[in-house]
Order: sequence, then C-alpha cells, then structure tokens
Amino acid sequence: MGTEASPGPFPSVPGTGRPVPEAEPGLVERWRSERGELVELLSQVRERCGGIAAVRLGPAPTVLVTDPQAVQHVLARHPDRYVKRSHRARLLIGDGVMAATGEAWKRQRRLLQSQFTGPGMRRYEERIAAAARTTAERWERYARTGETFDVGQEMRRFALDAIWRSLTGHPLDDDTERELQAVAAVGEALPTLPADAADTREAVAADLARIDEVARRAVEAAGDGAAGPDGPGLVHVLVDAATERPEYTDRLIRDELVTLLAAGHETTATTLTWLYLLLDQNPAAREQALAAGGEGSAQRRQAVQALVHETLRLYPSAWVLPRHAAEDDTLGGYAVEAGTDLLVCPYLTHRDPGLWPDPERFDPRRFTTPDGRPAHPGAYFPFGIGPRACLGLQFALRESTALLEHLLPAHIPAFHSTPKKAVYGITVRPDGPAPATLRGPASPA
Repeated sequence: MGTEASPGPFPSVPGTGRPVPEAEPGLVERWRSERGELVELLSQVRERCGGIAAVRLGPAPTVLVTDPQAVQHVLARHPDRYVKRSHRARLLIGDGVMAATGEAWKRQRRLLQSQFTGPGMRRYEERIAAAARTTAERWERYARTGETFDVGQEMRRFALDAIWRSLTGHPLDDDTERELQAVAAVGEALPTLPADAADTREAVAADLARIDEVARRAVEAAGDGAAGPDGPGLVHVLVDAATERPEYTDRLIRDELVTLLAAGHETTATTLTWLYLLLDQNPAAREQALAAGGEGSAQRRQAVQALVHETLRLYPSAWVLPRHAAEDDTLGGYAVEAGTDLLVCPYLTHRDPGLWPDPERFDPRRFTTPDGRPAHPGAYFPFGIGPRACLGLQFALRESTALLEHLLPAHIPAFHSTPKKAVYGITVRPDGPAPATLRGPASPA
C-alpha cells in the first residue's frame, strides 16, 4: 500500500519567525471520516499544537488562534493586517456594518457607534425595560395557567421585541413577529446551504422576501416621518443619514436594518436560553445571584451580569472569528504569510484550562471575585475585541440584565426535556426546543 506525502510544515517567511506548528494529516482525515463538528477538530489541534497552530482544512493551512496575546495581536492591535474578507451571513445582511469592509465599514460604524454607547444607549433603556415587562407579564400568565412554553422561543420573542422597539419605536406585534421568524430561519440554514450563490439565494428566497417586506414598511414609515409611540428609532437615524450621505441608499438602509435585527436579537436570545439551561443544572447559581443585595441594588445587578458573562464564556456570541492576513507578519514568534486564513476561536480560549480553572464548570463567581478570571483582554472576548468588536455589547448586556431582574426572583422553569447538544453555526445554539412550565413564584432558600 502506498503512502501519501506529508504536506510539510506551515511555510515560514524568511527572517521573521518559525513555522507555525501544524496538526498531522491523519487528525483531519479521522475527523472527516467521523463527520465530526469543526469545533472538535479545532479543539484537538489546540491540545496537540498549542494556542497558535495550523491545520489543513483545504489545500493551504489555516491558522487557529486561541492564545490570548495572539488574539489581541490579531483582533485589537493589528486589525489592518488581519481583515474580514466577507461575512458568513452576507446573503442575509448584505452590506450592513457587520459585513462591510474598508472605508465603507468605517463610515457605517461611525454613524452607528454613537447609538450604542453612553447617551445613545440611554435613549433605548426604557424600550428595553418595556420589552422586559411585557415578557414578565407573559410569564406571570404561564405561572397561573400552567401552560407549557418553549424557553428558547420566549427569549427570541423578548429580544426581538427589544430591538424592534429600538429600531422603530413600536412594540413588536404578532404579525411582525411571525414575519421576522424568517431572520432566524435564514441564519440557521446558512451553514447547510449550497455553495453556488444562485442556488443558495433560491433556497431561502421566500424567507428573504418576507424580511425585505418588513424592512421596506419600516423604512417607508420612517421616511414619511412617522414615529412609533416610543418616538423615533434607529431606522429614523438611518433614513436621516440618507439626506446627507448618498451611500445610504434604500438598499443599504435595508441591509443595516436587517443586520441590527439579526445581530440584535438572535445572539441575546441564544445566550438567555443557554443561561436558563445552565441554571437548571446549577440551581445554586441562581440562589447566589439573588442573595447578592436587594432588588435594584448594584450588588444584585453585578451578580446577575455575572450569570450572563459566565454563560457567554461557555457559549460566546460568535464562537469563531475568521480573518485573512493581508500582509506578512510574525504572530507570537511564528511566521504568517500574506494570504493566510485564520480562525480566532473565543469558544476554545474560554475553555482553556490554562486560563480558566475547571473550565467546563458553570461558575459565575469567576466574574464577581478578585482574580476570578484572567486579566488579559484576549482571554475573554465573547463579542470580539478591537475596532470590529460587536457594536451591540452594551445593548445585549442591558437587555439581558433587565429581563433577568424581572424573571429570576419570580419563576423557575421546570423543563420537560432539554436539548442534547450544541449546534455550531454562525452562533452556538441548542439543537432543539426547551419546553417548560413554571414553578414560580420562587425565591432563594
């Protein structure tokens, strides 16, 4: 039987660094034969080769980055050397800020950044609070009636309500909610769609048409000067920008709106779903959070936020961040040639036992006790770090905290069944529904 020649080490740039350690070909072959998840292969590569490692997923090696210093080098210190070439959800979000590159991205981010920091965020706090109260009222009804509901669906409904109010000034109505289920449907389908662009678009054409129609109505209403009961929203900011910035065409406004819808609800909903599944396995964590200070206190809020942060450690909003080397570089002493693809992986960094003791254990106290978490900024980055970090970080934390401050003291879901595994797509999501009834009202022991 013949033997296949080894592809050799990752190529070095003369005088700039050592070759990146590369996983043996047999590791990839076994993974392919077993049809495993990509995260399983990457985890083995990291364990065998370290926090900067190469693996051949195609003809050329891809560099896996999980070491905190290397993470910071790629994402924060040298974002112009390590660029985004495209976004996996471009079919859905078009040229929205998450997918944009170069000068277009800089202009779009500059416009939106003020809306998600400081005074800009304060405009949306009451809208977030209203969405949380609406969800809390629904849960009170579930508790009274004993109705079974899907926790994941509830979290999507809350997060969609919060972002829809912020975008349009209107609470989410049932018809809009039904239409916008197409956003999640396209997002979940993307990893399995055909490689051919025309076939891919055809596969989700009906869902894209539904999304486009909802966006068209929202943009048209804003263009007519109509504001919702909560006042103007982010769509009005985009429409107003078009009067002075010709690049804000109807299509780009649509793309930004859909980007904000997709990014602004799916990641938060997934995080909150994971959190409730983790609390079901770790009930003492809920009691510890509620024992920290009284209702509305800074201590209680910090403890609730720690629940969210620990969930994001285990299930970061984006589990892998693709980048492309635009020029030759030295990364952690290793040579990286221009044209190399990289995968920065928060999921694996967050589960590195060298950084996080007992990393598989759910322990929110990591985020409330001194020295409970690594100090290096590249050790915890569920929303990315650097200039391309997620704009909605503060929005997501505030809406998650607002909802949990309502729900945690009042109710404990009793799950009838729980998802058995995670699905690693654009986000890390549970692989099925989480039906439950409520045991509340309840309080810590």
